[in-house]
Amino acid sequence: MTTGSVRGKLLLLAWPVMLSHLLQTFYNLADAFWLGKLGRQALTAPTITMHVFFIAFALAMGLGAAGTTLVSQFKGAGEERKASLVGGQLLLLLTGIGVVFGVAGFLFTPQILNLLKTPADSWQMTYEYMRWIFTGFPLLFVFFVYQGISTGLGDTVGPMQVNLIAVIVNVILDPILIFGIGPFPEMGVTGAAVATVFSRALASFIGMHRLFRGSGGIRITAADMVPQGSMMRKIMKIGLPVSLGQLGTSLGFTFMIGIVNSFGSAVTAAFGVGNRIIHMAFVPAMGLSQANATAVGQNLGAGNVQRAEKSSKTALVLIGVILLPIVLGMFFWGADISRVFVDDPEVIELGRTMFRITTPSVFVFGFLMVLLGSFQGSGYTMPVMILNMSRLWVLRIPGAYLLAYTLGLGPLGIWWSMFISNTAVTIAGWLWFKRGTWKTKSRHLVLDTLDTESIVHVTDMD
Repeated sequence: MTTGSVRGKLLLLAWPVMLSHLLQTFYNLADAFWLGKLGRQALTAPTITMHVFFIAFALAMGLGAAGTTLVSQFKGAGEERKASLVGGQLLLLLTGIGVVFGVAGFLFTPQILNLLKTPADSWQMTYEYMRWIFTGFPLLFVFFVYQGISTGLGDTVGPMQVNLIAVIVNVILDPILIFGIGPFPEMGVTGAAVATVFSRALASFIGMHRLFRGSGGIRITAADMVPQGSMMRKIMKIGLPVSLGQLGTSLGFTFMIGIVNSFGSAVTAAFGVGNRIIHMAFVPAMGLSQANATAVGQNLGAGNVQRAEKSSKTALVLIGVILLPIVLGMFFWGADISRVFVDDPEVIELGRTMFRITTPSVFVFGFLMVLLGSFQGSGYTMPVMILNMSRLWVLRIPGAYLLAYTLGLGPLGIWWSMFISNTAVTIAGWLWFKRGTWKTKSRHLVLDTLDTESIVHVTDMD
């Protein structure tokens, strides 16, 4: 990522990430497709669980992002041995976090469902689905180690391959376990959860095998897994702001699902299916964001600040070109796409209104996702936390209450709060990016472990 065409390298790194994220969405899409055949009550189970699921995953995602930052900068500086140490320490942290969240979530599933005002007609199904998802947490967390390290090295094809295998297994198992095909009993919503847990665990095992065998120039050894306070602190210092931002976002979405649930299962189903489609539209932005983070990290590690800045600007142009036709398609045909998952007239009409209001802000928010990659790649992750948390807690949730309840707009108020929050936070992110602090402030979190000459060289470039 430090030589050659910036645009070409970004696209080369981004397309496997895009496909990998797209494959990840198929976990929930496959569940939604088959469970939708059982009715909208069954469809509520993965919708509610998905938001609780991402609360716990927020910490894993943030620390995985720290792994990408550290590995990319060590890679740019020629310090592959330290990159291997990052992997070992990250594996220790995320395995422990997965166990804690998995046990806690399993024990308190009923309280979580009651807190979220889960509709009575969907409560039992969601309970069974959610408990199985929590059971698989320890193994599920491990995949973030492999994905974060590989992305930092500039290897995005590997995680894509692993995701493809896991998705194929999930798609095959879903109908077999849900409907009881062949020798397998009919498990309903529980079958969808079992298929998801099994396929994600398989992805984690394959990823860890590759890292211990050697992948992309680094190889985790037993010595790398001996706790080392300085490296763990470095991971936490970079990753915690990202994690807190993700956690704030996930809690905010969970809080939002409580607001959505108060309007009944039809609104919940429309919101759930609509969000899945919107998430698919964000896939190009996710890919370019991670590619940009790797490019920024490797170039700052190599002392090439100008190329890091050029990468960010090029990624912004690319996402605008890619995302425009996608959001236009959602605006005009989003409701028709929803019909693939649930053929309920009330849900389809609610989804049509949601797409018409929120789609322009989806286009705008794609630019912010690319900018967040610049902050992450540099190690200056405080803006990631503040922007993510402000989007939900300062703008969307108060806006939803005001518009949906106080002004009596109902579900329409929820859709408008989504539009306002996405647009406003993107404007704030652009202004923060233009200040240029991401190029100078936190790179020394990573580079202070390198030799003095490297640090002076990068400082001079500023």
